[in-house]
Amino acid sequence: MSGPFRVGVTRDFLNPEGKLGFGDIGLSLLDDAPGVAWEFLPANESELSPAAIRDYDALLVLAPRVSAASLQGCERLAVVARFGVGYDNVDVAACTQNGVLLTITPEGVRRPVAVSALAFLLALSHQMFVKDRLTREGRWAEKLNHMGMGLTGRTLGLVGFGNIGRNISAITRPLDMRHVAHDPFASPGQAAELGVELLPLDDLLRQSDFVIICCSLVPETRHLINAARLALMKPTSYLINVARGPIIDQAALTAALKSQSIAGAALDVFEQEPIAPDDPLLVLDNVILAPHAICWTDELFLGNGRAACQSILAVAAGQTPTHIVNRPVLEVPALREKLAKYRAATRT
Repeated sequence: MSGPFRVGVTRDFLNPEGKLGFGDIGLSLLDDAPGVAWEFLPANESELSPAAIRDYDALLVLAPRVSAASLQGCERLAVVARFGVGYDNVDVAACTQNGVLLTITPEGVRRPVAVSALAFLLALSHQMFVKDRLTREGRWAEKLNHMGMGLTGRTLGLVGFGNIGRNISAITRPLDMRHVAHDPFASPGQAAELGVELLPLDDLLRQSDFVIICCSLVPETRHLINAARLALMKPTSYLINVARGPIIDQAALTAALKSQSIAGAALDVFEQEPIAPDDPLLVLDNVILAPHAICWTDELFLGNGRAACQSILAVAAGQTPTHIVNRPVLEVPALREKLAKYRAATRT
C-alpha cells in the first residue's frame, strides 16, 4: 500500500471555534500509530458525500448519515467506526455490499448510559425538578403536594437486558429494588445469576414502578411502547428512555402524561430530533427532558473515542476489529482484499 492509512473524522466533533467540543476523544491513539494519518473532513455534512470520503481508508463518524449514496465510488473505504452504539444513521446493507466494516463502541457507552438512567431514576423518585421550580418561584409551601417515592422494595423494569441493561441492574443493586427485565435474547441463567427475573413485556409493565427503555431500535421495537402498553402501567409509575425515541409512541406518551395515567417520565430521546419547539411535551411539568445528551461526560467521550480508534487501528493492521455490526461483510471479497493489503503493508 502506497501512502499512509488515511482516517477521516466527521467535522461535527468540532465546536464553532474549530476545537474539539467534547474534550479528549482518544485521537492520540491515531497520532501515535505508525503509517496512519488522520484529519477532519473538510465540511460538516448532514449526509456524507462520496467526494468528501472517497480518499479515506477509515471514517470516525458521530452524527452524519452514511447512506448508500455516500458510498458510491468509495472503493478505498474499509471501515466506518461509529462513535457510540446506535447506528441508525448508517446504511448497514450498503456498507456490507461495498465491503465496508461498521463498528460500534459498547465499552465506552455502557457505564455512562447506565449512570444517566440512574440519574433520571433518582430525579423522578425525589421530584427533583418540581422541587427546584417551587424553590425558584417562591412556592415553598407547596412542597407538601409533591411527595417523592422511596425506592426500597420498588420494582425496576428493564426493557432490554444487554450491556446497558445489565449495567443499570448492577449499579442500582444497592438500592434494594426488585429487578425484572424483558429481552427475548437474554439468557435466563445469566439473568438469574444477577438476581433479575425475566418477564413478558406486558407483565413487566403492569408490575414495575420504574420502567427503563434500554433496548436497540430495530423494526420490531419501533413503537414497542404504544398506547395499549402505556395503559398497562400503574398510575404511580414512571417511564425512562435512554435508548432511542421511536421505541415509544411519543403522541401516546404525551397523552398518558397529560391525563396522568402514569406519574411521569424522563426522556433523553425523541421520535424527531431535535424536538420541535412547539411540541406539547415541552409544557408538561411531569416529564424531565434532555437533548439526547444526558450521558455526555468526559468518561463517555474518551471511552467511545478510544474504542472507535482501536477498531480503526485493528483494520489498519489488517485485523478484524471487535464489535462489528455487519459480520457478513467479513466474507465479501472486496473487504478481504483490503485487509490483506493492510496486513502486507505492516510487514514492509
